[in-house]
Amino acid sequence: MTLRLVEFVVAGNEASDLLPVRSAALLRAYGARRGFWTVLDEGPVERCLALLLERADGEWTAHHVDADAGTENGRTEDGEALAHHDGWVYVFGSQFGSKGGPLRPRRAFVARFREDDAATGTLPVAVVRNRFRLHRAVNDALVAAPLTPLPPGHRVRHRFIVETLARGTARAKSWVSRLAEDDLPLNVEAASFTPAGTVLLGLRFSVTEAGEPILVELAGVPEMFAPEPGWPRAVGAYAVTGVTPPGELTGFRAVTPTADGGYAAVIGSIDALGKGSVLLDDHPEGGRVTSRHVRFRLDDAVGGRVVGELVADLAPFHHVEGLAELEGDCFYVTDEDHRVALWIG
Repeated sequence: MTLRLVEFVVAGNEASDLLPVRSAALLRAYGARRGFWTVLDEGPVERCLALLLERADGEWTAHHVDADAGTENGRTEDGEALAHHDGWVYVFGSQFGSKGGPLRPRRAFVARFREDDAATGTLPVAVVRNRFRLHRAVNDALVAAPLTPLPPGHRVRHRFIVETLARGTARAKSWVSRLAEDDLPLNVEAASFTPAGTVLLGLRFSVTEAGEPILVELAGVPEMFAPEPGWPRAVGAYAVTGVTPPGELTGFRAVTPTADGGYAAVIGSIDALGKGSVLLDDHPEGGRVTSRHVRFRLDDAVGGRVVGELVADLAPFHHVEGLAELEGDCFYVTDEDHRVALWIG
């Protein structure tokens, strides 16, 4: 596959995920024919939303979106995944921590906004910090699923789970009741709603013991934003088979619905090399793999497993963070130092 590069500088930051803009009003406001939302991965969510837009003449431009999360301003970090549902754009925090642990409550959030609102001024963003309720729901799904997740190494368990419990207990945090010492630390990097209104969360970690990427299906995410909020509950968990190179570990980096009712995804390393990752200290076979573009159908699941199809090996790229298939083109965004790199093929 031949790829064309378009480079942007957006608030001196890197991008995660790509979500096609659906709002005609928003495209008109910027004089664009098509475009994407992306989320920058440093800082609170209201300061990390951006648009990558193509004008009628083919020129691409980037716009850092002015947003306001009200009383939640400054209380989130590490937005990773974007998804459309029922007229809203949802933003999912990683639910994870720094590369050396522990888990960080500021990353345990879900936000949402209306696209049309970005056409008329400061964008209102609603934020729900779930205080590890998603962590609990996903871990419960993995326990109930007919899958065997890769056990975390001693350092991973201590840094991410034991230290988080110790800090929360010392500070008398109520969320400690939603963590258990045998939990898996979770890194959410991808999300897509199903036609039934459930959400598929693509995990960068954990993976199966065979190194396969895992999706967890949750119901009840929109109810988090109700005046009397409900909380997500597990529906199922699935491993995508046949797409991980032998001897490697691959996690999800992006997932998006396709026109035929299936899903396209990017899978790749479980963490970045050379940045002090405790995950890679314990599981070095999860860092070497390059990114891959794959497809699968959830309705083909048997025993919690879905057979995937390789669309493209994206070598030499290790850090493809977003994927979109739009109007016959494939778009990828890569995690680059202090720039946004959009690749079109």
